[in-house]
Amino acid sequence: MSSAIARRTQVIEDCQPGQIPPEVLSNHEPVVLKGLVSDWKLTELAGQSDRAVVDYLCEHYNGRPSQICCGEPGIEGRYFYDESVTRLNYETRIGPIDEALEMMLAAAEQSPPPSYYIASNVIHTHFPKLREQNDIRLPRQPSDLATEPERVSIWIGNRSLAACHYDASDNLACCVAGHRRFSLFPPEQIANLYPGPLEPTPGGQAISMVDFANPDLSRYPNFPQALQAGQVAELEPGDALYLPSMWWHQVEALDPFNLLINYWWSEAPRYTGSGMNVLYHALLCLRDKPEHERRAWKEVLAYYVFDDPQQAGRHLPEAARGVLGELDEMQARQLRAMLLNRLNR
Repeated sequence: MSSAIARRTQVIEDCQPGQIPPEVLSNHEPVVLKGLVSDWKLTELAGQSDRAVVDYLCEHYNGRPSQICCGEPGIEGRYFYDESVTRLNYETRIGPIDEALEMMLAAAEQSPPPSYYIASNVIHTHFPKLREQNDIRLPRQPSDLATEPERVSIWIGNRSLAACHYDASDNLACCVAGHRRFSLFPPEQIANLYPGPLEPTPGGQAISMVDFANPDLSRYPNFPQALQAGQVAELEPGDALYLPSMWWHQVEALDPFNLLINYWWSEAPRYTGSGMNVLYHALLCLRDKPEHERRAWKEVLAYYVFDDPQQAGRHLPEAARGVLGELDEMQARQLRAMLLNRLNR
């Protein structure tokens, strides 16, 4: 599939390990940073063997159980749906990480192998000292407003495919062991990627229903338009990918053993909450309105939210603007209380 995407993601060659150029995080375009985490201990051990990486992880593991995704050999690492699209094609178990790591190594000797994946495991909950030798500082701009703290997660598995989805946070994905391929699409390609159900989902966000390796163009006829707008990022151990929020991405882990550490963050004030709340509320309150009302509400939302965010209050005296002016945490609480009151009527 990746060969059908002609464009390759911009690459910054020979990055100084641990040094992210500040302009990268304000680019709003994906960028591959070659060698950014090549000085990590995990990256060094990955150059020796998978066993060396596993032993190092076990030394830092605190014994807490974790969610482990387990799939039969037939799924070939593609964590997706069953034929009904009402259930996932794998099961999630709770178990020790060190045992799961041994299962991943053993799977390399099986043909075809079962699929094992520890996905988005917050590092400090299970590997509290791992970042002492494997960490990077993000060159974030200081803010007077409280923002969400960085979330640092580890992803471990054998060959896998995370179906195309988006995340609501900016992302620095650091490839530590194995090779990764990211197929990337800008947010405006959502319709051409044919998202699936909002519930259930493999990871919390809707995923593309298109099998990129064998797309059914009778069901998904506009998918080629997404391919034309897409780009591909190839990562080897020591490389990192900066991925702006809301970009769609399919992630392939290509080797028998793979490890990635990623950083999620957002510069939005913490009081803004999740954009998914807006989607759910709009599905409830707007989607099934008559067409002329939907069109009118689209204009209303453009005026208050999506166009110049200051225009709705600019012509009013500052004391009269209320929530149409610059929000603070107190006004955000008032909005939330007002919304809850309306929903509970």
